[in-house]
Amino acid sequence: MSNLLKRRAVVRQLLRDRGEMLVVGGLGAPAWDITAAGDHDNNFPLWGAMGGAAMIGLGLALAQPNRRVMVITGDGEMLMGIGSLATIAAQRPRNLAIVVLDNERYGETGQQLTHTGLGTDLSGMARAAGITHAVLVRKPRELADFQAIAAKGSGPAFAQVKVDPEKLPLVLPPREASYLKNRFRLSVLGKTALHD
Repeated sequence: MSNLLKRRAVVRQLLRDRGEMLVVGGLGAPAWDITAAGDHDNNFPLWGAMGGAAMIGLGLALAQPNRRVMVITGDGEMLMGIGSLATIAAQRPRNLAIVVLDNERYGETGQQLTHTGLGTDLSGMARAAGITHAVLVRKPRELADFQAIAAKGSGPAFAQVKVDPEKLPLVLPPREASYLKNRFRLSVLGKTALHD
């Protein structure tokens, strides 16, 4: 049995007391995981744009400085958008937390190893870019410690969370891009959201 953290349990914990936090779910499993924790008007799951989750989170954090913003993404997507860490560090949004669910796999294309499975240290790269609150999480206590740092709004904060590469049933968010965009936009603006 694996001693790695379970992806969906990690996401449930991160979103348990979310309040009005805005959440960007990276392409693939992270989008399914935020939906499994409860579809929410403040969720923005990505159906495409691999590598863009962290930069979308940065834009939200800068545009909504009084709202907490969390990006939950995967190691494959973070590797594709690794340059975003330098821009995030330079902008220093206090309200932004980035969580990378690192299963060391490209889950959407056949479970091939990513570079993190070959030794690449994303939390070390985030620190080298200038994100001082960058940690590697392997235990529940470390995840709770990261949540406390992220909740203080002294970010940006970054966590590379080692999770089991288990295959889980899909819990898909709404597919219609216009619906997701409009629902999220209205929620951010504090207006009545669209409903099915």
